[in-house]
Amino acid sequence: MNLIVAVDENWGIGKDGELLARLSGDMKFFKNTTMGKVVVMGRRTFESIKKALPNRTNIILTSNMDYDAPGCQIVSSEKALCELVSAYKDEDVFLIGGERLYRDCLCYCNTLYITKIFDAFEADRYMVNIDEMDEYEVTWKSEIMEENGTKYQFFKYERK
Repeated sequence: MNLIVAVDENWGIGKDGELLARLSGDMKFFKNTTMGKVVVMGRRTFESIKKALPNRTNIILTSNMDYDAPGCQIVSSEKALCELVSAYKDEDVFLIGGERLYRDCLCYCNTLYITKIFDAFEADRYMVNIDEMDEYEVTWKSEIMEENGTKYQFFKYERK
């Protein structure tokens, strides 16, 4: 599986169910990277998006099997998730949030796409600091970009 996330300098990813920053370049990168693929999210992430993402297979991991999410498949455990996504190529499956899904399912991910925002925001949700892990290494990074005074950069990490 893959993981895609935008983080601030403290590896914060969200506050009150919202992204920390809305950068059109990051949104475009997310869309282009996940288009036509499988996106896996937790219930709260789905509720913040408010709909299934178009032109993607949407899977929600939630303990509530009666959860109503039009256009999405529901799974209630990591085991069920792994069974469902085994029908797809590993490189076509993306974890897109939130905090708990990233934390619990990082072990299944071989490739991570991380947008680093060079700013610090007030956050209540965090990503594991991948730079402190020995399992992954940076294999690609973009030029530094700037949008509305906010600098950011895309990184690709791969499992060693």
